[in-house]
Amino acid sequence: MYHLLLVAIGGAIGAAIRHLFNLGALRVIGPNFPWGTMAINIIGSFIMGAFIEMLSRRYGGAATELRLFVATGVLGGFTTFSAFSLDFATLWERGDVVPAAGYALASVIGAILALFLGLWLVRTLA
Repeated sequence: MYHLLLVAIGGAIGAAIRHLFNLGALRVIGPNFPWGTMAINIIGSFIMGAFIEMLSRRYGGAATELRLFVATGVLGGFTTFSAFSLDFATLWERGDVVPAAGYALASVIGAILALFLGLWLVRTLA
């Protein structure tokens, strides 16, 4: 239960930061392109990489609570794209180049197609 609470609190913090960041981007840049979301995905992925590497070097993977709070919670709430990027990097660094590329293509194209399918389904049923 403690681990779930860490993820939930971290997720709320990350989601709040994402919301504020997007509001700021809308005010500064405007709504014509999702610059805020793209920046969040890139920044979140960078932070995920730096944090996971720091955690493994400093703690040898023993800091379960810190990983759950920051990586799964805060960064997961900030952007799930960071988790996708970490999964891709793990496959790539294992030498699984073809599965990594397949994962990236299937995830991006699949998610976009699923979004359009969801839009179509709800629009059709409405």
